[in-house]
Amino acid sequence: MKDIMEIDLNADLGEGAGFDAELMPLITSANVCCGLHAGGPLEIAKTLTLARKFGVSVGAHPGYADRENFGRREFELGNQELVSLCVYQLGALDAMASALGLVVGYVKPHGALYNQACRDRRVADLFVIAAAQFGLPVLGLPNSELAEACVDRVPFVPEGFADRRYRADGSLVPRTEPDAFVHDPEEAVKQVEWLVRDKGVRTICVHGDNPQAVAFTKAVRETLLERGCALKAFA
Repeated sequence: MKDIMEIDLNADLGEGAGFDAELMPLITSANVCCGLHAGGPLEIAKTLTLARKFGVSVGAHPGYADRENFGRREFELGNQELVSLCVYQLGALDAMASALGLVVGYVKPHGALYNQACRDRRVADLFVIAAAQFGLPVLGLPNSELAEACVDRVPFVPEGFADRRYRADGSLVPRTEPDAFVHDPEEAVKQVEWLVRDKGVRTICVHGDNPQAVAFTKAVRETLLERGCALKAFA
């Protein structure tokens, strides 16, 4: 009997993009913006309430305090400054989730912080220090510096992307380069299957700030279900 492929669909929400209410019923895990790169307390509360309503797992999504660039510009912060930036955001989301009877189950860095942590061991180590203070599993690219930094410290969850293209070394094609995005749902599903089977990925991200996010996520979800996949939160 063929094994059923279990896939967790996650999305970055609470960023004020306006699609949270439509995306939440389609996913199994929500990466909730912690209010610095986008969003704020009201957006966080609304997103957490939606997650509770639809039984979606909740993770923290901290980033750089850089609203102008949506947290996608890289910074070189000192060790204590970077750890404090992350701990501050994790603590805020943890408190708001607890007030609503929810538990934050994992953490995924946002944007530039994600990219830096995946390739730069110093940034990765500092991010893991913050995550470890809350005992949270960390999401990131497989075979990355972030994955290595988590060893013997916190659980690591390999993540893939349905809507982003990959380089040969397993890193993401930068958003600034042509053809960085996958737009066709059929192509996206083939990529998802490759990531899960060949790369050991346990959760798949669909970006919630894309204008086509809802239609794309619906199409990917429906195609996965048609192929016999089971959609299930990893946490």
